[in-house]
Amino acid sequence: MNIDKAQIIDLLKSQGKNDDVDRAQSELPDQVDPEQHSDLLAKFGINPQDLLGKIPGLGGFGG
Repeated sequence: MNIDKAQIIDLLKSQGKNDDVDRAQSELPDQVDPEQHSDLLAKFGINPQDLLGKIPGLGGFGG
């Protein structure tokens, strides 16, 4: 499942990770695949497994 980069940017902002926002804007693709891009997400302190529960509309998928 792909996640829009804007949702990840919003998540970083909500966590107060403003220093990472600009980097994420330039380094992440427009559509992020949590499995394929797990190394990029890790750079920003985001665990791909946790991502599904933290972004509205994506929770409830993994079991």
